Amino acid sequence: MRVIDLSLPINGDMPGVQVTTAKRLEVEGWNATTLSLYSHCGTHMDAPFHFLSDGQTLDQQDLSVCVGPAIVINLAPASPRQLITVDDLGDLADSIKPGSRLLFRTDWYKRFGTPAYRDQLPRISLELAEWLVEHKVAMIGVEPPSVADVNNMQELTDVHQTLFRGNVLIVEGLANLDQLRTSEVEFIALPLKIMGGDGSPVRAIAIERTSQGSVQHR
Repeated sequence: MRVIDLSLPINGDMPGVQVTTAKRLEVEGWNATTLSLYSHCGTHMDAPFHFLSDGQTLDQQDLSVCVGPAIVINLAPASPRQLITVDDLGDLADSIKPGSRLLFRTDWYKRFGTPAYRDQLPRISLELAEWLVEHKVAMIGVEPPSVADVNNMQELTDVHQTLFRGNVLIVEGLANLDQLRTSEVEFIALPLKIMGGDGSPVRAIAIERTSQGSVQHR
């Protein structure tokens, strides 16, 4: 079994994050910090309530969707502002069934820390979002900080609402998908249990198994 960390590191340099010292070993007898985290900082999960006033909140998330086999869609290297369409799925489109989880590899995480990471991100087209809903995909994971253009409110709203209304779970800000060796992995991304939450940072991982213990669709 091989475990690959798909999460961005959280520190005080990350937008939306503040880390301050609360206790010191030398003074109080233990080390502790106070964390202030924007709910959509770093590698994170969106809840439908993020874009739907009547959408489910984070504490209502079905955790079985957050764990299971996932298909890796290799689009790397993605171009700035690339619009990802159904055609980009290629032959893998035939293997996408109801309940599938999809991880879109673009290598965009390598631009983290630059203005392009947020402002020139490749994104899911509305056409693809509708296709994912039609095919009852359970979850998608992307490397950019959003599935849609954060500088285009209409696109941002349309794509998120389409996916949420179609019960497609969204994980954003993934990293290290270029370290995966197989086209199918076991994926795990669990959010904090925030009552009424619209989103939460997650620790996302992929598990690759040998052929003897290969991951199977279920």
